[in-house]
Amino acid sequence: MSVSTDRIIDIFLIKINPDGSEETLHHLLNPGMPIPEQSSAIHHIFDKDVEGKPSFKDVAHDLNRFLDGCDFAGFSSNRFDFPLLVEEFYRCEIDFEIDTRKFIDVQRIFHIMEPRNLAAAYKFYCDCELENAHSAEADTKATYEVFKAQLDKYEQLEKSIEGLHKISGQGNLVDLAGRIVMNEKGQEVFNFGKHKGKTVDEIFTREPVYYDWIMKGDFPLQTKRVVTKLRLRRFNKK
Repeated sequence: MSVSTDRIIDIFLIKINPDGSEETLHHLLNPGMPIPEQSSAIHHIFDKDVEGKPSFKDVAHDLNRFLDGCDFAGFSSNRFDFPLLVEEFYRCEIDFEIDTRKFIDVQRIFHIMEPRNLAAAYKFYCDCELENAHSAEADTKATYEVFKAQLDKYEQLEKSIEGLHKISGQGNLVDLAGRIVMNEKGQEVFNFGKHKGKTVDEIFTREPVYYDWIMKGDFPLQTKRVVTKLRLRRFNKK
């Protein structure tokens, strides 16, 4: 899986409003490229299924409005789904806001409390078999049911958005892909490659060409934006 090159072809969202009411949104999307056979073998969506369907760009503004002011919850979503969604928005030149949102990973809560996968979680928490697994609708609905059951089951689980955000492991990430993280001193450090564990300020001072290498490399656009923001902050301090 690659946030930089993969595309969304099936998106199903459940929005839970403060009053508890729910709204759903579902789009089958044409990625503008052939769907890999190995991917179709998992989700059972083929090129013929997306012929004539809108692209992500066609629905991006509607999606952005639908998600306005929303925090997020998903299954194994902090590592791939959220970064990929943000990347799709950036490709459409929509500056999708992430700094004010919280990200709750239902899989991480599940793995901390009951280490298994979505089908097992659905069986364990809801006593249901997951039908049509790997379709966006089935997985999204099952994830939502699992999440509600987790909140009911674990008295020790902090029920606030902030608490769920922290237990989902998003707290120290500076970019969604986790290439830049905060260390114990509150400094941004690289979390990959030869400079892993070293501060961004240190490397950009000692090896400024590293910034150019990142900008030209196969990194998500959101990661590049964060790195550019850190570089500009360093210049503004001078």
